Amino acid sequence: MLKRLVTGAAYIAVLLAFFIPRVIFRGEVYAPILFDGLILLFTVLGTFEICRALGERIDRLQKWIVGIFSAGIVLCFAVSDTVYKWLGQEAVNYAPQLTFTVFMAGVAVLLGLLVFRHEKTPLDSAAYSFFALLYPAVFLLVLCGVNHMPSYSEIGILFVFAICPFADCFAFVFGVLLGKKFPMKMAPHVSPNKTVIGGIGGILGGALGAVAIFFIYYGLIVPTDLNTKWTNLVFFIGLGVLTALFAELGDLAESAVKRRIGIKDMGKLLPGHGGILDRIDSALYACLIVCFVLVIRIMTTG
Repeated sequence: MLKRLVTGAAYIAVLLAFFIPRVIFRGEVYAPILFDGLILLFTVLGTFEICRALGERIDRLQKWIVGIFSAGIVLCFAVSDTVYKWLGQEAVNYAPQLTFTVFMAGVAVLLGLLVFRHEKTPLDSAAYSFFALLYPAVFLLVLCGVNHMPSYSEIGILFVFAICPFADCFAFVFGVLLGKKFPMKMAPHVSPNKTVIGGIGGILGGALGAVAIFFIYYGLIVPTDLNTKWTNLVFFIGLGVLTALFAELGDLAESAVKRRIGIKDMGKLLPGHGGILDRIDSALYACLIVCFVLVIRIMTTG
């Protein structure tokens, strides 16, 4: 337990070290760059973990290709979007097209192995390598997109990395206190210890975490008269609930992957937590709904 607490505190400290400069330089073209570095680090470490977890299901060459192109898509988007913003409004932002092209280049190279290394590359090995290319890199690419949004980017990052711990803590407390009275399992074949009542606690934690983010954002990051922002509180709570739901789904999805592979943890980088993927599995799914909702809000209300 002590190792878990120390590792968790260190993880939070790292997040803050990358996030605070993002806030200090908000509005500047270069503001997202440092946090891009953290996302790229997560991508490299997470891809390494999933490739290692797959073991001999994919060979060394496939692992190198997956690693290079996984990092490449995140780096391509971060650099090209930053260059576009630096050039100004008259420039055309081709960051999505360039990034998608790099991703498809990775797919093409992996497919090419079926041609040029036909005897050494069975079809199931190619399928596993495609999976490693997608998870976690494409999810983290969405998080990179949140970091580069023209507005609400700090809110998005806070929701991804703050709601997940809130949801986890409340799910754990509800599971411990009420699990015996309400023993129904959420996904018994995937994660036997997770109960429905724990999931409800996680949703409550997401709502309360959203309230905390509301006051942190409008009290510290963008100080303002709250009388003009109270209507946003309902929006924050709704997004908090959705984020908690997706966070729980992300946790279950990785548990299913680990069970299929036959391992307990994705790695040993974080004592008490496992690997980096064991720490950010909830965030990978959470960033999907956060990005979707915030982009819709930007498109509809500005």
